[in-house]
Amino acid sequence: MKNQLFKGGIAVLVLLITVAFTNTKQEVNVDASTITWTGEKVTGSHNGTIKLKSGHLMMEDEKIVGGEFVMDMSTITVTDLTGESKGKLEGHLKSEDFFGVEKYPNAKLVITSAAKKGTGSYGIVADLTIKEKTHPITFDLKMVGDSASTHLTIDRSKYDVRYGSGSFFDNLGDKTIYDNFELDVNLKF
Repeated sequence: MKNQLFKGGIAVLVLLITVAFTNTKQEVNVDASTITWTGEKVTGSHNGTIKLKSGHLMMEDEKIVGGEFVMDMSTITVTDLTGESKGKLEGHLKSEDFFGVEKYPNAKLVITSAAKKGTGSYGIVADLTIKEKTHPITFDLKMVGDSASTHLTIDRSKYDVRYGSGSFFDNLGDKTIYDNFELDVNLKF
């Protein structure tokens, strides 16, 4: 009887440990989430949106421990222009000059570590892949309930997106497009 009780106790302990250290996956609601971008040049700026294809956060004890997000680069839109100008810029952003969406339809962000900084705030280290080039990126992420938000600054030249870059071409003058672009990300789970 003692042996059975001991074995039963061990089984319960193993089950509790397994449950305590199990990661849970929080799937992103791609339709309710938004990514807006801003790119600047010497003479002004443009902005628009990109849609998420998929994404999730890995949680352990209600803390972020990982995650992966895939952006559908073919959904790049321009929101500050209309008509022919809008269509031209969207086509140019999708071309080989910029993101080459026919050859590289997705961009991916993989969270490699997350450190809790305070109530709902995390310091995130991730690998960002654009045009099959992967580089580490760091940013802060704020989680409130079933929402998360962040602001990213990305150096496009690291990902072989060089069109109009003063880092690679001389004498561009007022045609120079700055290397950094901004993403404002709002996720719903």
